Amino acid sequence: MPQQRTENMSPDEKFTAIANLKEKLEDNFVALGELLSEIKRSKLYRFKGYESFKDFVEAEYQLSGSLAGKLAQTFDLYVEEMDIDEVSVKEIGFERLQLIKPMVQKANWDEREHWMQKAVETPTNELREEIKELKKKEKEDDTDLKKVFIDQYLEKMTTWFNCSKSELNFKLALYFQESDLEEVKKVVKERQRAFEQEIQTNKEQINENDENPLGR
Repeated sequence: MPQQRTENMSPDEKFTAIANLKEKLEDNFVALGELLSEIKRSKLYRFKGYESFKDFVEAEYQLSGSLAGKLAQTFDLYVEEMDIDEVSVKEIGFERLQLIKPMVQKANWDEREHWMQKAVETPTNELREEIKELKKKEKEDDTDLKKVFIDQYLEKMTTWFNCSKSELNFKLALYFQESDLEEVKKVVKERQRAFEQEIQTNKEQINENDENPLGR
């Protein structure tokens, strides 16, 4: 569905179009995603008396808020951001686009092209298994980095207090006994986010170095 066409639709025409397109979701997921994205972005659901996009799609179309969000995000990422034509997007299919989306979202442009080509050429089950293994490896790598951080921390603290790990736990319990736990939780969340962002940044730098070993 061309962008110009949706822009010229009245609110009622857009609502009716969603109902019609929903009947054959796999065939119409691009056009449906475009309408849902526009309605979500412009808060057009308020025209029908709803306070949230989720309530609107679930009540009006018996469409889960999660699925509606995925449809809108698919259009936003592949058509709007990456400027891939509708025919190419439809040929890959909604399911495979969802499988590669986590990889595409965090990838650079060259990697994005690689994932799009892989989605075209790879059977769905094989693609699913490959991504599953990749996510598993990334999780294991992150776990290993966290373990290194923990080991370094424990060595530092047991040396500082000149005690065993079990005795260190006791000392930490004494320290946190009267602490403001909400404040502790806030600090931990901020530092965890910073730690994970640093991991991601390091991964991206490694990938860039692998792709450009001579700095070109």
